[in-house]
Amino acid sequence: MTKPIVLEICAPSLHSAINADLAGADRIELCQNLNEGGTTPSFGNIKYCVDHLNLKTHVLIRPRPGDFCYSDQEFQTIQHDVELCKVLGVHGIVVGFLHEDLTIDVERTTKIVELAAPMSVTFHRAFDICKDWNTALEQIISCGCHAILTSGTQKTAFEGIPILKEIVQKAQNRITILAGSGINATNASEIIEKSGVHEIHSSCTRSISNQKGSPDLEKLLDESNVYHKESDVELIKKILSLQIINKPKK
Repeated sequence: MTKPIVLEICAPSLHSAINADLAGADRIELCQNLNEGGTTPSFGNIKYCVDHLNLKTHVLIRPRPGDFCYSDQEFQTIQHDVELCKVLGVHGIVVGFLHEDLTIDVERTTKIVELAAPMSVTFHRAFDICKDWNTALEQIISCGCHAILTSGTQKTAFEGIPILKEIVQKAQNRITILAGSGINATNASEIIEKSGVHEIHSSCTRSISNQKGSPDLEKLLDESNVYHKESDVELIKKILSLQIINKPKK
């Protein structure tokens, strides 16, 4: 029997998460500030998703934008956020820790995996900027992580197909390889078929505004105060309707 394809939606807001659930996605990676690469979402958003949605909720734990070399104080806040997620009943967390030389911070990664149990732990795309992905793969596996979110070290998963295939082969089912970055209904099938991944990660967002007819406001404020990115039900359904995924419609 063919292993089913899992679709995770990167949900940068509460309504993005709700839309992912309505569309029939398997899981969300809940975050906020996606325009800055994503940061830890609010307590309220996490609790709502766990309490009210049918899909699995994974939470990005990232205290700030930028690099993945955190101070001792930032690492303390990360640990507190992980503990909070566990209390709330979150299914999994998403983290990434590097040293200044772009190698995996094995000590911190292992500590978070142990702290997070029984939640699953995904190592995010910090993996893609490591100086040696082969070594990084083995280290992340040794830390006990359950998945790696990767674009195959390239800007997009489509561009990274050849390396994604190598990563899947070298992982040998010891860890889940979750392909992400730039995945949509037009390229998802090719990425899955050529790389061999069984899980994909997509945001499926549109830029929207709930304000109506406020041209003066747009002149006064930055665009980020008018528009926001929100995962779209129809864009998600387009991926789910692909023959290679073959999900039943909700």
